[in-house]
Amino acid sequence: MNEKKMAFILCVNDDSWFRECQLYIMQLEKPEDFEIEVLAVQEALSMAGGYNEGMAASDAKYKVYLHQDVFIINRRFIFDILQLFEEDDIGMIGIVGVPKMPKDGVMWHNMRYGNLHDLPILERQFEIRPIRPIEGKYMEMEAVDGLLIATRADIPWREDVFKKWDFYDASQSFEFRKRGYRIVVPGQKKAWCIHECGRVSMWGYEEERRKFVEEYEAMLD
Repeated sequence: MNEKKMAFILCVNDDSWFRECQLYIMQLEKPEDFEIEVLAVQEALSMAGGYNEGMAASDAKYKVYLHQDVFIINRRFIFDILQLFEEDDIGMIGIVGVPKMPKDGVMWHNMRYGNLHDLPILERQFEIRPIRPIEGKYMEMEAVDGLLIATRADIPWREDVFKKWDFYDASQSFEFRKRGYRIVVPGQKKAWCIHECGRVSMWGYEEERRKFVEEYEAMLD
């Protein structure tokens, strides 16, 4: 495992979005002896499956899984992520998360914390409450949103259960917690990312939600 390398892994179905996302990544500052790798997974059958493919293709210790329409505007992103990972029990870092996962598995049914520049489509479409800011260095979460997830360990994404495009993020959060890792969202005085999220398709969402609740019922206390 290459400890001087960070891989950025995306499931891509729109080359124009990917090129713009990659442009932001390549502008990030990094330690002098550090390597950046960008992997685009084409024609993935599911998000979990695509991320497993990308994970297997890279020897980077640090991996960042992000949507193709997420643009990292914090030029010090790599330094900030590495600093958080200096705490050995932090295994996953997100941009937005929930400190207590609702029993129904729907993340936005509880208050979410973090910071993000986005098009508030979800808020308008589903009347979701705004994201609250975090005071301090970071806040520990039970689950983080899949728009961007950074990891320090390779734990398989549950493509055996989640075969579409939802709940891969909550599932991976729970898989890291099952292995004793903490999950955090950093305190971001200025948002680290822009998320150009358009209208959200909920096709398959309910089916995946039921799978999530069944798979992790014991952890949804």
